[in-house]
Amino acid sequence: MHVFWSLTCPVCIRQKPWIDGLEERFPGLRVELMELSGSDRYHTRFDTMAAERGIRAEFVPTLMLGKRAWVGDTPRLRAEIEAAVEAALSGTETATDSALRLPVLGPVDPSAAPLAGVTVLIAFVDGFNPCSLWVLTLLLGMVIASGSRRRVAVVGVSFLLTTALIYGAFIAGLFSVMAWAFALPWVRWAVALFALGFGLVSIKDYLWYGRGISFSIPEGQKPGIYARIRRLRQEDLGTPALMAATVAMAAGIALVELPCTAGFPVVWSGILAERGVTTGAGFWGLLALYVLIYLGVELMIFALAITGMSLGRMGERHGRALKLIGGVVMVALAGALALRPELMEDLGASMMLFGAALGIAALVLLGEARRRA
Repeated sequence: MHVFWSLTCPVCIRQKPWIDGLEERFPGLRVELMELSGSDRYHTRFDTMAAERGIRAEFVPTLMLGKRAWVGDTPRLRAEIEAAVEAALSGTETATDSALRLPVLGPVDPSAAPLAGVTVLIAFVDGFNPCSLWVLTLLLGMVIASGSRRRVAVVGVSFLLTTALIYGAFIAGLFSVMAWAFALPWVRWAVALFALGFGLVSIKDYLWYGRGISFSIPEGQKPGIYARIRRLRQEDLGTPALMAATVAMAAGIALVELPCTAGFPVVWSGILAERGVTTGAGFWGLLALYVLIYLGVELMIFALAITGMSLGRMGERHGRALKLIGGVVMVALAGALALRPELMEDLGASMMLFGAALGIAALVLLGEARRRA
């Protein structure tokens, strides 16, 4: 059995005692451990052996036996590997290649599929960020008043593309730090504590909107945002000048929004670092998926604006509801990171966690609606 692992991968460290015990439990088995973070010695071999088995050399731990490969570490995976070892030693056949083909990521073991699922779940909730939605609805609403569909299209596309590039660059930089820092045992707890604090502050904003500590756009920044958006309504701006003005405005606003939008990227980066993801094609595919899902909500709002040429603004009631939803999900993720990180390795468990958090938030909002009725 060939095992590719890394000293900077918490999942690898957790799995290693089990791997060390395999040779004792199966006397005919020889385990070859190849640590990847210390040098480039095994990188070419990892690439070659992964390609032979129809997967990419992107994730650790990766275990290979015969023509099969497994990525990650779950109880189901361990049982499957042990069954494959028993079958190999006894000369019987086991199920053949279990690789799964995913968009962008290509063929990967099903154990790696939860990363794509968790990415979709986190990015979807992150897409309902009240700060970014407030800016977008304000921007489109004011530009729609010009009556020009062309102007709305130019401003909307320029704003969304700039937002995507800046947000993607921010997450990539954040992940590069996380991938290095997660080698330290206390970092997972620090990320969980950050997520808990971020979530509790968001829930506080639902209960006492605008009071005390708040991860929102500062009130002092809003007059400047209004002024920048008004400039986009100037009739004398041609298309190139309008695009340039929108890009400059979007870049400035994206930086102002970061304290409001940083929570979920921190948690997502921590989950990927925990799973041993490296900054290769697999990470960039997941990042592209994250940004696309995140922008999905804003793309729908943009589509409604450009087709109907009318759009309402997001008020305090909507902002409070979104704060509650994001806060409850963030607290749930904090608990999983701290107490049961393996939940993020199972797509079904991840969906149940998100479903429970969203259900709690929905019940609270329903209770409030009934009290007001």
